[in-house]
Amino acid sequence: MIKVDQYEYIRTSVRVYKKKIREVAKETGHSRNTIRKALKEEYIGYKPRVNQPYPVLGPYIGIIDGWIKDDKDKPKKQRHTATRVYHRLQREHDYQGGETTVRRYVREAKLRYGLTGAGVFIPCSARVGQEAEIDWGACIAILGGVQVKLKMFCMRSKFSGKHYVRCYPCERQQSFFDAHIRAFEYFGGIFPVLIYDNLTTAVQKVFVGKKRKLQESYNKFKAYYNFEPRFCNVGKGNEKGGVEGLVGYSRRNYMVPVPCEESLAALNEKLLHECYEYGDHRIAGQQETVSELYGAEKEHLIKLPETEFGNVEPCKAKADKYATISVDRNRYSVPVRYANMILNVLQYTDRIDLFWRNWKITSHQRLYGINKWNLNPQHYLRLIQHRPQSFEYARPILQWREQWPECLERLLAHFRQKQGTTKGTRDFLSVLMLYKKHKANDVQTAVEKALAANVGCSRSVEHILLNLCKEPDVCFDKLADWPSLSAPDVSVYNQIGGEI
Repeated sequence: MIKVDQYEYIRTSVRVYKKKIREVAKETGHSRNTIRKALKEEYIGYKPRVNQPYPVLGPYIGIIDGWIKDDKDKPKKQRHTATRVYHRLQREHDYQGGETTVRRYVREAKLRYGLTGAGVFIPCSARVGQEAEIDWGACIAILGGVQVKLKMFCMRSKFSGKHYVRCYPCERQQSFFDAHIRAFEYFGGIFPVLIYDNLTTAVQKVFVGKKRKLQESYNKFKAYYNFEPRFCNVGKGNEKGGVEGLVGYSRRNYMVPVPCEESLAALNEKLLHECYEYGDHRIAGQQETVSELYGAEKEHLIKLPETEFGNVEPCKAKADKYATISVDRNRYSVPVRYANMILNVLQYTDRIDLFWRNWKITSHQRLYGINKWNLNPQHYLRLIQHRPQSFEYARPILQWREQWPECLERLLAHFRQKQGTTKGTRDFLSVLMLYKKHKANDVQTAVEKALAANVGCSRSVEHILLNLCKEPDVCFDKLADWPSLSAPDVSVYNQIGGEI
């Protein structure tokens, strides 16, 4: 086949300079038939071969086809790559050809057997105010000086791109419901359709096609808020690609650098602020901002119910001889008088409330994980006071002692020096009991003043504390400035009753 410059030379020589075909054939070395074809047709370049020969690879083509056919029933991540095929041919069949030839043939074979892996997608437009996508992501944060792993709930409107992000210690169903409730409040309504993966918190069993057996509690939840769930095909997270992208966006932007907050509540407050600020963002290809787009779809949302869903898990638990109950494999203390009694428990996402009959006896921050203890020292101080030898080893005291101010250690040493170890420890426990009814800062100030005054008993500390907390007396210095009443008219005295 002739090249472009030769094609141009031939046509110019004959058409412009009127040379004979025989003369041009001698000059270029091409046959007269080739010259005539160049004069008659457009330049089309080289024609690809219909059948690509593989002189070296030919004997091995059947082996490669067999491997690729078998891959159709194997997991996508455990199928033959071209490199793997090349290495197996070398080791198992003494193949001496090049890797490039193998790669070219494997590409053709995978295309022939439908294993190319490249999907074809249909461009779609989201309906206004109709659909939102939901997903979980993982992240880390530093809370109270400790690095913890968290789960990040993400909900995103398909139309406007407005989103809500909140972190939880886990992906349990109660956290799942709580995240929905808070997201609905943030959006100011409920999207008619919510799109999920096949989450076990919502789906009990996946059948062929779109049919799902839902968890009973999730059925109640969706019935209360009246939305329709839609679940992706198994392994097809791309069907909710918007929220998949949001998980990565949130992790790269909201969690970098790794946030350092005092508590999970403070972190979620920061994330909420970030979500509101995202409203000024303009998505590529859109003329309006996210907030402007959301303004057009808000009126299409389902109205929120008057009261939110009661996201509480009730149960019963028996307090053991250590005055603790076990809930979800973690332990919580109760006042010692309720030891060995059956109590009612209400589990919220962030706290545990404990009841005896209808009386609430205590509340604890909820623990996640296993074998953790949440002990309120006030529940045990009276008992320890009767058994002062246990003071140094009691778990409630050991946990509290890691956090209490240094002045308490000095006060304990001072009491023991003044009263002796046993009596001084008992009296010190009376000071710790003051934390139950007074603010921690006030108690600490009273202890500092007691130490400065070299007092040696809890009664003195309590007296100082009461004086600190007492309301200031009314100041009479400025009473002279108050407006005075006019003098009474005594001439009407004894005239009220009239004549008898």
